Amino acid sequence: MNYKLFGRTGLRVSELCLGTMTFGTEWGWGSEYDSAKQVFEAYANAGGNFIDTANRYTEGSSEKYIGEFVASDRDHFVLATKYSLFDRKGDPNFSGNHRKNMIRSLETSLKRLKTDFIDIFYLHVWDFTTPIEEIMRAMDDLIKQGKIQYIAISDTPAWVIAKAQMLAEWKNWTAFAGLQVEYSLLQRTPERDLIPMAGHFGMALTPWAPLAGGALSGKYLGTQPQSGRVLPESARRSERSNQIAAKVVEIAKEAGMAPSNVALNWCRQSYPICIPIVGARTAIQLEENMACLQNPLSHHQMEELNAISAIELGFPHEFLASENVRKVVLGETQDLIQNHRGLFLP
Repeated sequence: MNYKLFGRTGLRVSELCLGTMTFGTEWGWGSEYDSAKQVFEAYANAGGNFIDTANRYTEGSSEKYIGEFVASDRDHFVLATKYSLFDRKGDPNFSGNHRKNMIRSLETSLKRLKTDFIDIFYLHVWDFTTPIEEIMRAMDDLIKQGKIQYIAISDTPAWVIAKAQMLAEWKNWTAFAGLQVEYSLLQRTPERDLIPMAGHFGMALTPWAPLAGGALSGKYLGTQPQSGRVLPESARRSERSNQIAAKVVEIAKEAGMAPSNVALNWCRQSYPICIPIVGARTAIQLEENMACLQNPLSHHQMEELNAISAIELGFPHEFLASENVRKVVLGETQDLIQNHRGLFLP
């Protein structure tokens, strides 16, 4: 396991992040304590140090398990947890992005994790009600108090995050260092705005569901698909999704690797600071996924996968990238203008 810097910080995190939504069985699936510990140990023994959880994962069992697993060497691990999802149904202040819930949720996470601080604290899901100024100031206060060290954001519109980053710069508050979104060969829509925005601000990308719930393993292909959590009517099992999964399986067979390695490495190689979140119910599953680190994809393989999974970027991206628009905007001098940092010219 090698390490990457977490966005524009000096924090070193492993190339793959261990997702722990499978730690606990309260949701009807997942791992019992002993199996979860085996998964954690397999990851740690491979050099992994980056653990992802959230306040609601398996009704708190995920955080409790992790707290016990890291207790003997807490400072070695980079713990990331999240707030926003409810801890008590029917109570308006036990969910959401606002300061009161943020502090309440963080305090309960600290107790479950048996730690004095969180390394990376995520806003989990945008609630469309809390002013972004309130969120950024509250997070900055928690950093000054030493309860969190870095902040990140998940599942939020790009315009909100961009406003937050500029507000942090203007007010001299801490900015978001990472972005967590669903991103895979079956879900490339973040390439329209979220991923370019993250690149502009130097944010690390931590994709969830990089294997699309197992659909990219090929388990749902054929006349007798395996059972799993992805239902037949899901978009992850549509005709288009099956064509992409079949290409993943084809490349995997040609290269002598598991399909999960192909899907994970496409994700890892598509963005400079990409750290996929990999979950597993068993140590064997995790070890198979971690084998992607020894099996990078070739340029040709990346091109094949990009072609079959390509999406329409829509307006204004395709309009602005068109040849005629570039000519009239740049006065046919585009070949003379330096493409500074790759940010402005397509």
